[in-house]
Amino acid sequence: MAAPLLSSLTEPGGDRPDALAVAGRPCSREDLLGAAGAVAARIAGAPVVAVRATASLETVTAVTGALLAGVPVVPVPPDSGPAERDHILRDSGAALLLTGAGEDEAAGEGPGGSGVETVPVDVRERVAWSEPEAEPDSTAFILYTSGTTGAPKGALISRRAVAADLDALAEAWAWTPEDTLVHGLPLFHVHGLVLGVLGALRVGSRLVHTGRPTPEAYAAAGGSLYFGVPTVWGRVVREESAARALSGARLLVSGSAPLPAPVFHAMERLTGQRPVERYGMTETLITVSARADGERRPGYVGTPLAGIATRVVAEPGADIGELQISGPTLFDGYLNRPEATSGSFTEDGWFRTGDIAAIEEDGAHRIVGRASTDMIKSGGYRIGAGEVENALLDHPAVREAAVVGAPHEDLGQEIVAYVVADGVGERELIDFVAERLSVHKRPRKVRFLEALPRNAMGKPQKKLLPPL
Repeated sequence: MAAPLLSSLTEPGGDRPDALAVAGRPCSREDLLGAAGAVAARIAGAPVVAVRATASLETVTAVTGALLAGVPVVPVPPDSGPAERDHILRDSGAALLLTGAGEDEAAGEGPGGSGVETVPVDVRERVAWSEPEAEPDSTAFILYTSGTTGAPKGALISRRAVAADLDALAEAWAWTPEDTLVHGLPLFHVHGLVLGVLGALRVGSRLVHTGRPTPEAYAAAGGSLYFGVPTVWGRVVREESAARALSGARLLVSGSAPLPAPVFHAMERLTGQRPVERYGMTETLITVSARADGERRPGYVGTPLAGIATRVVAEPGADIGELQISGPTLFDGYLNRPEATSGSFTEDGWFRTGDIAAIEEDGAHRIVGRASTDMIKSGGYRIGAGEVENALLDHPAVREAAVVGAPHEDLGQEIVAYVVADGVGERELIDFVAERLSVHKRPRKVRFLEALPRNAMGKPQKKLLPPL
C-alpha cells in the first residue's frame, strides 16, 4: 500500500532553507509545512476550496494546506475570464477562494457574483498541524478539463491516484531526494502542479520553479531534472547557449503535447541526451513514459508505468486505434455528470482516452492524434474548441463559429477561428475571447466566411473549412 500522499513532507527529516523556490522566493520544507498548517486550520471542514493558481509560493502553500486539511482543491487559472472562473467556482461547489496577498481584486467574482469568499494566504503565518491525513480514496483535486462541446467538466482525482502516479514516475525516472527539479509551468494542471510540485514534495527532492519557463531561467537553475512542454523546449534549443547549459542535467522531460522531431534532435545535439517523453490526461494522470534507463526515440512516449495496462482498440486490419487505459491512477468520474462519466468508460471498465495510438512489438507507444478534431494542443495546453466557439458566439455580431487547431512552429498548434459575422474585425474578436476565457484560449487568427460548411444534420464540417 502506498504511503499517505504528504508523508514525505510531514515526517521529520533533513531540510534546507532553499528546499523549494518559486519565482526567486526560497522556502524550507519546515516553513512550508508551518504556513500550510495555517491554511489548513483556516479552511478545515470546508467542502471544497478553489485556489487562484498563480506561479507563486502562495499557491504552493494554499494547495498543500488544503491537502493537509483533507479539503478537495480546485485550481483556477489566473488568466481565466469572469465567465470561465464563475463556472468553475459554481460547478465545483467551492466555499472559499484562496489567493495570494494583493490578488483579491484580480480574483474577483464573475458576472452575477459567485458567492465565494476570498481568503488571502500569508506565507509568514505558522500553525503546527497534527491531524491525520484524509483517507486515500478521498478526493484530492477537482481538475477542470477543456470539453470539446461546451463548458469544462470537473474530474475527481483521489489522493490514492496521485500517490500511485508519483511513485510510478519516481521509479521510471529514478527520481530521488538527491535531484533538483526545475520547471516554470503553470500551477493549475497536472504537469506543473501534480507532477511539478507534489512530485518534488513526495519524493523529497529540491524544487526550483522559475516563475516563467524562459531559456535563461532554465539555464541558470542548475537542476538535475527538468520539466517542459514542447513550446518551452523549442524556445530553449533556439537559444543554443541556454540549451548547452542543461548538459549537466540528468533528465529532460517533455509532455502535454507531442515533441516535434526537430526539437528532439536539437535537444540531443545541444545537451548530449535524448529527452524523455511521456503521455497522460487529466482523467488518467501520467500513464505512459520513457524510462531513465530505457530507449528514447522521437515520436514515441514510452511504455506503461507500473500498475498501468493499455490496449489499442482498432478496426479490423488497422494497426492504430483508440488508446484505452486501466489502472490505479484513473479519476473517479466527472463531478455531477454521471452520463459523461459512464460514456468515458467501456463496458469492461477501461477508460476511453479518445486518442489514436499504436503499440509496437517492444511495447513502445506512439500517439497518432485525437479521434476528434476538437481538442487543440497549443503551447502545452489542451483547449476545447467548443469552449472557444461558445465564447465567440456570445459576441452580438457573430452568427456562426468553428474553431480548429492549425500547425504552428512554436506552439505546436495555434487556435484559428472561422466565423460568420457582420461589422466586427479580427482584433476585436480575439480580445473578446481573451476577456472571457483564459488568455491562452484566444484565437491567434480569425477568418471570415459567408457560411460554415455543414452536413444534413446542420453540424459544421471542419474538414471542409477552407485552408488558411
